[in-house]
Amino acid sequence: MGKAFASSADLADKRQTLEVLADGVYALTAEGDPNVGAIEGEDFLVCFEAMATPTAARAWLERLREHTDKPVRYLVLSHYHAVRVLGASAFDAQVIIAHDNTRALIAERGRQDWESEYGRMPRLFKDPDSIPGLTWPTLTFGDTATIPLGGDRGDLVLKYCGPGHTEGDIVAWLPRHRIMFAGDLVESQAALYTGDAHHRRWATTTLDAVAALGAETLVGGRGAVARGRDAVDAAIAQTRHFLDTLLREVGAVHTAGGTLKEAFDRAHAALADRYGRWPIFEHCLPFDVARLWDELSGSERPVIWTAARDREVWERLQG
Repeated sequence: MGKAFASSADLADKRQTLEVLADGVYALTAEGDPNVGAIEGEDFLVCFEAMATPTAARAWLERLREHTDKPVRYLVLSHYHAVRVLGASAFDAQVIIAHDNTRALIAERGRQDWESEYGRMPRLFKDPDSIPGLTWPTLTFGDTATIPLGGDRGDLVLKYCGPGHTEGDIVAWLPRHRIMFAGDLVESQAALYTGDAHHRRWATTTLDAVAALGAETLVGGRGAVARGRDAVDAAIAQTRHFLDTLLREVGAVHTAGGTLKEAFDRAHAALADRYGRWPIFEHCLPFDVARLWDELSGSERPVIWTAARDREVWERLQG
């Protein structure tokens, strides 16, 4: 009997932890569920990521209101995936910011991604009827955008480091505190989802650009907050190692003229000892290998994931 599809059987609630990383800088982690964050300006808030539904987002905002009652002026979306963006309406933000490529991806495949992720991770979609529709950024940028926080709080710098987890991932960087919200470009003790990735760029120049900022605290897309330069370096190194291992193992089968299933089995064997107990490893790996196989076959841009394609790939590789 094959494994239950993706995370469809993962229905137990995860314990959420709100951490104060510095004065006015917050992160909410949840045992491998998607992380979110917030940064206080002098008289406003910047929130990072929106969760999967407005109902889920409102629960996060209630926790945040225990620390600050400032209004949300900016909502920053690190990339286009549904579990990161569809709760946006709960924030009542004046400005929703994302990368130019993220807006294009929402237009091209946002609806399909919504249906795909709802099928893969139903537990994250608390009260799915509360979603009013696709989330559209109201402000986009290409390289860097800066939000002055006011007073002596410094700036929040939003930066595009290159193609990685998707074509449009950005990080949020607080130079004054040396704190980074990295989105899914870096995972800390959590497996990588690379189904929409550009593996070779991500593993090299993009992660190099992330590392070059010199963060001393890093909130990845999932997993624990990395505190201290050694922990930040380890999180980036873990992310790079996962990608390098995928590239090596899948690449060897592809070069030898093998099959997608052989590539999956080889990648699974190479990664399972180190990553197999981490959140969403079994869920992600079939989609990771399928995307990399396409990339190695010459498909520069990821094929759009649909609910039907999800099931087809799952049955072929994990069934």
